[in-house]
Amino acid sequence: MTNQQIKALEKELWATADNLRANSKLTASEYKDPVLGLILLRFAGNRFDEAFKSIEKNLPINPRTQEKRAISKDDFLGAGAIYLQEKSKYEYLANLPESENINDAVNEAMRLVEEDYEDLKGNLPRNYHELDSGLLRDLIRAFNSEAVKSITGDAFGRIYEYFLMKFSMSGAGAQEGGEFFTPPSLVQLIVNFIEPNHGVIHDPACGSGGMFVQTGHFVKEHSTQSVNEAITVYGTELKSNNTKLAKMNLAIHGLEGKIIEANSFYANPHNLTGKCDFVMANPPFNVKKVDKKNNFLKEDKRLSFGLPKNDNGNYLWVQYFHAFLNDKGRAGFVMASSATDAGNTEKAIRQQLIST
Repeated sequence: MTNQQIKALEKELWATADNLRANSKLTASEYKDPVLGLILLRFAGNRFDEAFKSIEKNLPINPRTQEKRAISKDDFLGAGAIYLQEKSKYEYLANLPESENINDAVNEAMRLVEEDYEDLKGNLPRNYHELDSGLLRDLIRAFNSEAVKSITGDAFGRIYEYFLMKFSMSGAGAQEGGEFFTPPSLVQLIVNFIEPNHGVIHDPACGSGGMFVQTGHFVKEHSTQSVNEAITVYGTELKSNNTKLAKMNLAIHGLEGKIIEANSFYANPHNLTGKCDFVMANPPFNVKKVDKKNNFLKEDKRLSFGLPKNDNGNYLWVQYFHAFLNDKGRAGFVMASSATDAGNTEKAIRQQLIST
């Protein structure tokens, strides 16, 4: 499928999904997670079918019985695909008779996927009973066209990212600070600057995980290793819903990594100080009301240049990024322009940072 065809399909799928929502009682934020869950399930189905053919073809023959062994869940993990039980396959849902409860069936499909994958447990949407059953069937059909069923590889990840972008523009969730989505062009700029092609990658304000996705694309283009051989990704995210989106995003793109829900101001959950080859972030800069009296913050070894007195988190973030890097590490991040000439304690911290 060409780039132009993918773009046309993205727009067509969004228009269909958006029209369905417009004719329902749902807000954009109520609609976002169920739709993204269906995209994940559709993609998982495509990858399952793709991987099944490859696994079946390459299974060794038992010399004694002259038969191939049964295909296992581990075979799918090795092929970078999600193993699907029968009732979690997209085709099963698409062909479910009208007499069957489609809402319960999709909830069960999500439960079965979570049952098989620890990292996704509790992170897939399970509120399909809240959707009108007719709307849900129409959505399932929208993602079951021949054009969608034939999509492979990164193209499906692009559709997921496109929907994330469109939901962020439609106000699905608090979006004042780009809370779960950073525009791909901006992420691409950071990736091109720091060239994260190996080692440990960390984003301590990871939102829906877009930095990791673009890094994966970069590795594919610039490394002879597979993405999961070349890099390991670690994300920290404050908001529960964003954490779920990030875990789904990693799954969609076949990326291995660890996302932890925590507040980076008061926790260092991955314990990556001095261990990162690359740090990438679009943090909530200019954030107010950071508790400077918090015990963890007062004793935080990541703040080696001191605790800034100004009531925003800018020079906390910059120090974190610096502290996470190893001796040859590189960081690329978004920051308020006002941080470049801030005075007082922030100026002193900036001088120390530059002198390193």
